[in-house]
Amino acid sequence: MSLLSIFAKKALLTEPETSMVVDAIRASEKKTSGEIRVYIESHCKFVDALDRASQIFYSLKMNETEYRNAVLVYVAIKDHQLAVFADEGIYKKAGAAFWNNAVKEMLQHFNTNDYGKGISFVVTEIGNTLQANFPYDNSTDKNELPDDIVFGK
Repeated sequence: MSLLSIFAKKALLTEPETSMVVDAIRASEKKTSGEIRVYIESHCKFVDALDRASQIFYSLKMNETEYRNAVLVYVAIKDHQLAVFADEGIYKKAGAAFWNNAVKEMLQHFNTNDYGKGISFVVTEIGNTLQANFPYDNSTDKNELPDDIVFGK
């Protein structure tokens, strides 16, 4: 065993889980003009995960989408915190109950340490809601934000 392996960080998601989440984002965005991003970090810098998600949402310029229909899925693995932050265009159309339920669904998967499946499931549900409210238009829609997962510290 090398000294490097002792101090190596454990990945927050495995490579197959990362691919599963990115695939869910891409599949969801093919059906809607909406945008979905996932941000994962070890620790939440705020007491309230929703406040941290809001900060990240604006720092990633997710509020600049044409229809204000971007959604951020935020996860702080080691602090066991998560939040879903939606821009005003989709938040109002889906309603508070939908967003609260999305968090509950993720928690059910997280309680069994199935982070990749939980995030992918919620991304797909968000994609379905975006599709119902902001369907994809082949002539005008474009991918406004990257589909990759953002990994913080």
